[in-house]
Amino acid sequence: MRKISTLLSALIVFALVLSACSGGSKGGNASPSASASPSSSEPSASSGEPPASDDITSKKVTISIYYPTPDKPELRALEDDKIKRFNEKYPNVTIVKSDWQYNPNEIGMKMGAGEAPTLFNTYATEGKFLAEKGWAADITELFNNYEYKDQMNPILQNQFIIDGKVYGIAQQGYVTGTVVNKKMLSDKGAAIPDYDWTWDDMLNAAKAVADPAKGISGIAPMGKGNEAGWNWTNFLFEAGGDIQKVEGGKVTATFNSEAGVKALEFYKKLRWDANAIPQDWALGWSDAVGAFAQGRTAMAIAGPSDIVDQALNQGGMKPEDVAVYPMPAAEKGGKHTGVLGGDFLVINPNATPEEQEMAFRYATFDYFSDRGLQSLEENIQARKKDNKYYVPPIIQYFKDDSEYGKKARELYAKYDNVYQFDSAALALLDGKPEAQFNTQDYYATMTNVIQEVFSKKNSDPKSLLDSAAKLVQEKFFDTIKVQ
Repeated sequence: MRKISTLLSALIVFALVLSACSGGSKGGNASPSASASPSSSEPSASSGEPPASDDITSKKVTISIYYPTPDKPELRALEDDKIKRFNEKYPNVTIVKSDWQYNPNEIGMKMGAGEAPTLFNTYATEGKFLAEKGWAADITELFNNYEYKDQMNPILQNQFIIDGKVYGIAQQGYVTGTVVNKKMLSDKGAAIPDYDWTWDDMLNAAKAVADPAKGISGIAPMGKGNEAGWNWTNFLFEAGGDIQKVEGGKVTATFNSEAGVKALEFYKKLRWDANAIPQDWALGWSDAVGAFAQGRTAMAIAGPSDIVDQALNQGGMKPEDVAVYPMPAAEKGGKHTGVLGGDFLVINPNATPEEQEMAFRYATFDYFSDRGLQSLEENIQARKKDNKYYVPPIIQYFKDDSEYGKKARELYAKYDNVYQFDSAALALLDGKPEAQFNTQDYYATMTNVIQEVFSKKNSDPKSLLDSAAKLVQEKFFDTIKVQ
């Protein structure tokens, strides 16, 4: 597995500048929120679009696009504004809003039935999978002709460059963290942990807040869907473990290691020793994040921006009560490793060349443009009038040290309704990319293991992990031949 060594320094630079902002404030991965780009708008005079081929602006083209879910009205407003401005420049293009949200279990059916959108959202694990299945268009030529390709953030963009070919467009990214409701801890007289915290600190805080009789949990680890396996993988990484190793042309499951057992034992402690997780623990991504926003749990694990956004804008929480933490280290002095993921846009390979080019132009329409920042500023202003907050992604599609990155930070500094991440917390983030092969299949298998641990007090972590590794190895990894 690749380790992005530049991530920490990039985040520190971004965090230090944000810390100077006067105001407050992702980017699953098994089922993280794949939100629309928050910095959408019309390009300035220096458009970064590829040159028109055969005057594509004179051809009637229809494209279907990813459209944010109904629970994200602010992002829908941004997308509606983008569509309007895109059509002003390209009146020949008809844009159809797609209500389909990417699902690895549905993409094959969608492609086979010809129902997949022209431009759809996905997440970081899916690059190799989609490329190998032929479900993502090779957009190398479009990308290489893109004026701003060298300013795209490599921490994100490189995850969709497979064997030298480009299969997706980065939107935003995150390192998985833990978001903590500090007020819930204070109200219970529990100590607020330091950012440089450990599993024991998390366990103690969760136990102190939990009140099962009132339906209050100390922490809400996800317990259903692929996201349950995704959530747990953070603890596998923190314990020093890995999902798989690739050598000699073979892929071998490694998550049933001593580190894996240690991580699963910690889940048993949260469930049975501390009684700190929800009594109805079968929570998916939206369930766990929603529980946090509603004040029914003190901690949730995901891309921090999404949790904070719901907590502030739907839960009515105050910024000072919501703290973004790195994942806890397994032991004092250990790394705060979290899954590195992100949101990407992929173009349907079954689309015509004209549709693919217009989809690419739409995806990058607001990137690196002053009009894009203007649209974002208008959105921030509108949120302020409605007493709502804008929460930036932790990792942006652009390089933090770029000129555009500087402009974005200056914009954030102007408004007190932009959530501010604490630089001390961001400095501890340690991002680890997900596995290259069959990641979603691994997550799904681990979800079954986690459900066994949460439902049976006497479950044996080592035995469960060995069985899961055997299944994943024989059903998936043994079919792979690495070139």
